[in-house]
Amino acid sequence: MNVTLDGAALAAGAAAELEEASAQEIIRWASETFGDRLCMTSSMADALMVDLVSKVVPGIDVIFLDTGYHFAETLGTRDAVKAIYPINLVNVEPLRTVAEQDRDLGPRLHGRDPNICCHLRKVEPLKRALEPYDAWLSGLRRADSTTRRDVGVVQWDKRKKMVKVNPIARWSKEDVDSYMTEHGVLVNPLQYDGYPSIGCAPCTRRVEEGADPRSGRWAGTGKTECGIHL
Repeated sequence: MNVTLDGAALAAGAAAELEEASAQEIIRWASETFGDRLCMTSSMADALMVDLVSKVVPGIDVIFLDTGYHFAETLGTRDAVKAIYPINLVNVEPLRTVAEQDRDLGPRLHGRDPNICCHLRKVEPLKRALEPYDAWLSGLRRADSTTRRDVGVVQWDKRKKMVKVNPIARWSKEDVDSYMTEHGVLVNPLQYDGYPSIGCAPCTRRVEEGADPRSGRWAGTGKTECGIHL
């Protein structure tokens, strides 16, 4: 199949067919459709998606964007996930180290222009990492934020020219909590310290209980997405 030509139609058909399917059924469809050309991404806020996917597709490539700005707890979670689950962890780094970026573009770019910083340390590295694949699995949920309420269980990513599969798009927070409790899913310890949504350390703040879980990301800047899901 030529995914570039046929991917949009494939995604639209699958989105309609799988809208009411379970997460496991959606993952199985993706595996059967794309085989070794399927990967997944994880921010290591928890291992819910890793747990789900690795049970259906053991050995799958899991892409982690090592931005150079992560909390120590996030890197620890990444290492624990690699050790515990049957996956192939792919650690992806930006073209510049933090020191090189500071040298070339000035220190604290994340504070001066977070959009450029996110592009250099997340968007561009992910684009490179996804080149060998035709489809990728993500943990996007409609309940995450207003910017994600129209997320399909399968969709065509025009920018990356590949199919994006979101098996838990329909899940509520209660669904997430129930699965994680039942299956003993590994969780980033920052989740228990007021960080329900975890990004880079300089741009992530604690969130008051009951507030929008993503309100601690790029707090005070008006920015709501890093760009990898746009």
